[in-house]
Amino acid sequence: MSDPREAFPDARALLDRYGLRAKKWFGQNFLVSERAFRAIVDATVSNDDDWIVEIGAGLGTLTSRLLERVCEGKVIAIERDPDMVGVLRGELGHLDNIDIHEGDALRYDLAMVARWRGDRISLCGNLPYHVAAPIIFRALAQRQHLSRIVVMVQREMADRIVARPGGKDYGAMSVMIQAVAEVSTVVRVSAGSFVPPPKVESAVVRIVPTADGSPRYDIGDERHFGAVVHAGFAQRRKTLRNALRAAFTDAAVDAALVATGIDGGRRAETLAVEEHAALARAIPPESQHAPVPHDRGN
Repeated sequence: MSDPREAFPDARALLDRYGLRAKKWFGQNFLVSERAFRAIVDATVSNDDDWIVEIGAGLGTLTSRLLERVCEGKVIAIERDPDMVGVLRGELGHLDNIDIHEGDALRYDLAMVARWRGDRISLCGNLPYHVAAPIIFRALAQRQHLSRIVVMVQREMADRIVARPGGKDYGAMSVMIQAVAEVSTVVRVSAGSFVPPPKVESAVVRIVPTADGSPRYDIGDERHFGAVVHAGFAQRRKTLRNALRAAFTDAAVDAALVATGIDGGRRAETLAVEEHAALARAIPPESQHAPVPHDRGN
């Protein structure tokens, strides 16, 4: 396959060729930065026989670069806009190492692809901002089938994903993702790197689950862990003790704080991930007196 940076048109040329425009309701902003393309591909591809699921393949500008790097592997390009699917098929459908799937990424079965390959796969994409969190958490629910997740998201979300304890960006999202995967920022991407330029800045993050998909810390029951973490961050101005008491019985919270040696006067954003895990193990699930809303934006 020839070098896609020479052979493959950029987004502006493709939009003109097919008589298309970006659709706001699909959250379409097309990447045109070669620096960002290179960073995403480098972070996603480890071998030329990798299998990659690309979410929101759009016009195929990133797809073409992935295909060039996984010449012995495969790219499964997922796109729900029929017009974009037409571009993908017209520009890349003749290649042997691509499978174009028209559909919703939130419904796509990553485990099926891993079984098809017989090994773990990678996931990447420029995620529409309004569905980025659900896509990431759905992927993490299938993380035993994934070697890495490399996604472009709104910069504020990226900052929350990689945040460390003590900062304003550190919240439930930080803890929930870092409990099961290593995280890092790959590159920051300005609004001018897209056509049309969005109103927000973006960043690419790399999320790497453990080799067997197990959590990085002993979090016990994963659903209960999520309930405890979200309870802690649900009322950020309150002390940890009072925030947890809003969701669990006073006695259970007090006993857990004593058992873990964690000061109940602290706030949730000061706790390391392993401290949140220790609290979740110490608070009995049956002590929860009301379900905690899971606002993944905390």
